[in-house]
Amino acid sequence: MRGIPKLVRQSLTAKLIISTGLGLLLSIAGLSYLAIVHQEEQLMGYMVAEADRLGTTIKLGTHYAMMLNSREDIQQIIANIGRQKDILALRIYNKAGEIKYSNVEREIDTRTNIEAEACHVCHRASPPLSSLALDERIRVFENWDGTRLMGILDPVYNEPGCTEGCHYHPSDKKILGAIDVVVSLEDLDREVALFKNRIIGFTAVVFLALASVIYIFMLRFVIRPIRKLIVGTQLIAKGGECSRIDIDHEDEMGQLAKSITDMGRDISNKQIELNRQKDEYQYLFSHVPCIITVQDRNFRLLRYNLEFKEKFKPKNADFCYHAYKGRNEKCPNCPVELTFQTGRSYCSEESGPDADGRMRHWLVTTSPVRNAEGEIVAAMEMSLDISSRKQLEQKLERSERKYLAIFKNTPNPLFVLDAETLNVLDCNESAQAIYGFEKNELVGTSFLEFWREEEREATADLLRQARVLDRAKNVIRDGRSIYVTVRVSPSEYSGRKVLLVTTSDITKRLETEQQLIQASKMATLGEMATGVAHELNQPLSVIKTASSFIARKISRKEPIDEEILGTMAREIDSHVDRATRIINHLREFGRKPEMSLEPVRVNEVLRRAFDIFSQQLKLREITVDWRLDESLPPIKADPGRLEQVFINMLINARDAIEERWAGTTAPPGGKRITITSRRISGGVRVEVEDTGRGIPRGILDKIFEPFFTTKKVGKGTGLGLSISYGIIKDCGGTIRAESVEGEWTRFVMTFPEWKNEGERHG
Repeated sequence: MRGIPKLVRQSLTAKLIISTGLGLLLSIAGLSYLAIVHQEEQLMGYMVAEADRLGTTIKLGTHYAMMLNSREDIQQIIANIGRQKDILALRIYNKAGEIKYSNVEREIDTRTNIEAEACHVCHRASPPLSSLALDERIRVFENWDGTRLMGILDPVYNEPGCTEGCHYHPSDKKILGAIDVVVSLEDLDREVALFKNRIIGFTAVVFLALASVIYIFMLRFVIRPIRKLIVGTQLIAKGGECSRIDIDHEDEMGQLAKSITDMGRDISNKQIELNRQKDEYQYLFSHVPCIITVQDRNFRLLRYNLEFKEKFKPKNADFCYHAYKGRNEKCPNCPVELTFQTGRSYCSEESGPDADGRMRHWLVTTSPVRNAEGEIVAAMEMSLDISSRKQLEQKLERSERKYLAIFKNTPNPLFVLDAETLNVLDCNESAQAIYGFEKNELVGTSFLEFWREEEREATADLLRQARVLDRAKNVIRDGRSIYVTVRVSPSEYSGRKVLLVTTSDITKRLETEQQLIQASKMATLGEMATGVAHELNQPLSVIKTASSFIARKISRKEPIDEEILGTMAREIDSHVDRATRIINHLREFGRKPEMSLEPVRVNEVLRRAFDIFSQQLKLREITVDWRLDESLPPIKADPGRLEQVFINMLINARDAIEERWAGTTAPPGGKRITITSRRISGGVRVEVEDTGRGIPRGILDKIFEPFFTTKKVGKGTGLGLSISYGIIKDCGGTIRAESVEGEWTRFVMTFPEWKNEGERHG
């Protein structure tokens, strides 16, 4: 830029004229060059066509003389044609390269080098070429005086007439010779030069005219308005307000003048606003509730806000590290130092005592402060007091360690499952102890692998919906089955929705409960012995009577009427069936089945339980009042265990009635058991009410506790109601007792209705 003259550097007009002129000059020069080339090609084409026609004319003109072998006529024709203007040479070569005819007599019968320019065009190949395009037969070269010449070669072909007569030529020869015409290009070159001079003159005139127009236009519409604009902008730059710039144009320059005037007004208003904001930001800098300092490369405090001043009470020209931490040298890994080195912002956490000696924690962020040239002249450090958050983090960390220890050391298996796939994300050490799998074997596998394959789909739905799955059957590593209670709690883990699942191994508890239930059954069987004896006594009496009658008839050799014999046989058969049902009932009641919930008709179970005691209750003069709803839906229960519950209810009712009326005569209806069943919302309600001695109010809430009994020593185990309570709970039902001491007691039981197959896994 310094090599450019000052006038050009400082003049928009000069730059525009030069740039436009150069562009125009280059454009016209390019167009001129193309026009010259085109003109030259046109003239050259014309000359080539004329020369080619001349060669053809000579060949046609000499054709007759050649057929007669009249050499003098041929030479005369060549000489006459060669006298025309611009024809410098006219030759006829034979196939050996000899000039046989020429307008220059000294060349006749001279031999030309076969590699010469005129001959080389055909003889560059072996054998020589017999056919050439027009542009291949043309050659341009310079004369001795520097003018350009053009030669065109026209081959003379062998014709049938040439193969006979006195100048016989072999028929296998295609070319007999060639006609070479050489013409001058002096006139063509002169015309091209004249065209070039005209183009150059036109370009110069156009350039000067355009430069003059541009200068006048720029002076009138650009330079003078720009000078006025410069004056106005200089006034604005000095802080003044440019009220008006005297430019009356309606074009872009006038619009620019108006815009600069408006800009000056806006800048003046914004300067006022900027000063107001400057004061506001200065206030914010000083009063922002975090620590802000500005430091130089030596870590000396250049500026700081009130928060820093109040917390650390710095001295004048104090150093950052001394004011913050009372150090005599910079802190290691100083973020301000890194900012000066790299020019980037950095963050770190710092700790140290404040002016009162309390340990504080700060989140430090640094940022470079640059001058107008982009050089870093200072660094701003902002420190946010995070002492409270740090204390919370420390508490949270201690809490996490505590809960992690609880997670790991919980005696029950604890699993973290993906809420969608139910895959195990994490588990504690107790899972290995219970299930036999290593932690790395469980993580990533499906939690449903612990269930049998046919139960997995229903279990998956329950895990996502339910919160507790009781008596779930799991398969552990060694193939054994265990019973667990599964508790599910939705939560979040590492930003994803999970299920926290704990399993409690209740296998031993269930075995103990089974033993207690079985013991209770055995005790109940003992209680039922008297009733069973009465139940079996009737069919045995019938069988004994019939057999004695038959034996007596046989001993007397008396005939037995067939009708009587048939009647006795049918009676014996029916009573044997009855005895068999009683024995099978006892056998089924006494066996030890697993808990299995299924649809059950509660009225059928009530009647089956009553069958055992029907005779026993008759002997004790206890009547049973049946109030059963025969349209009940099936309930969800285990039929064998439900029968045990009803038997316990009947035994307790029988004992309560006998205790109340022992040694006294009961009035009519005084010994009565009422059995009621009816439908309720979502299930079935069963009531067993007796007119016994009742239960004192003070112990009504204890009767379902294990081993609690109000019967005399040796008359009860205290397990009946406790086991009945557990059985009903396992069926999803409820049981409660209502009583008026000395008058009656009622046990109210509710059972859920059997709805769908999925409830079996509940």
